[in-house]
Amino acid sequence: MRTYVITGLLVWLPLAITVWVLLWIAGLLDGVFAWVLAALQAVLPASAHPLLQRLAGIPGLGVVLMLAGMFLTGLFVANMFGQWWLRQWDRLLSSIPIVKSIYTSVKQVSDTLFSSSGNAFREAVLIQYPRHGAWTIAFVTGRPGGEVGQHLHPADYLSIYVPTTPNPTSGFFLMVPRSEVIELKMSVDEALKYIISMGVVAPPAILDSNAKPLVEVPRDPQA
Repeated sequence: MRTYVITGLLVWLPLAITVWVLLWIAGLLDGVFAWVLAALQAVLPASAHPLLQRLAGIPGLGVVLMLAGMFLTGLFVANMFGQWWLRQWDRLLSSIPIVKSIYTSVKQVSDTLFSSSGNAFREAVLIQYPRHGAWTIAFVTGRPGGEVGQHLHPADYLSIYVPTTPNPTSGFFLMVPRSEVIELKMSVDEALKYIISMGVVAPPAILDSNAKPLVEVPRDPQA
């Protein structure tokens, strides 16, 4: 009986977590939509309030409208006219003292992570962390730049993000020598599944007779 219960749990648990995550996202978008409606009620005349209340009572409308708004925004900024307005908007927010630091930092990170031309999280690698002889999967985020790049040559070092398990949204940022990094053929999605599952869901091995490790691990003479 215990075996059957565990087997049933393994069948329903992924579906339950998937539904929970989708409901959480839907609730988040509905909350943003409700905030927008509350702001409209504060500026529109009282005659428009019943219509806004009826819109707030429609389930799922906030998700549909928020997705449509993001789609139309992306469609608008995809042309030269939209790019001009986007630059004006960035210039405006960058001139506000407190908003400037927050908006600029978030924009730089989001552009780096989600840009199709960027290199962040495009490659999974294997490094020794947190000590010599212990290995973990990490992701290449770029090369040292700015003042750090003056001390660590960008051609010899890589910027690495080491995620934690089972929550990969937190982790550690390291700059390690390129010679100590082993490139992996697995995709970023496969590496994330491997990390989140704590090594249970391992991607299939890719056989390559010509593949050679970038780092030769020295054997401990005392072993």
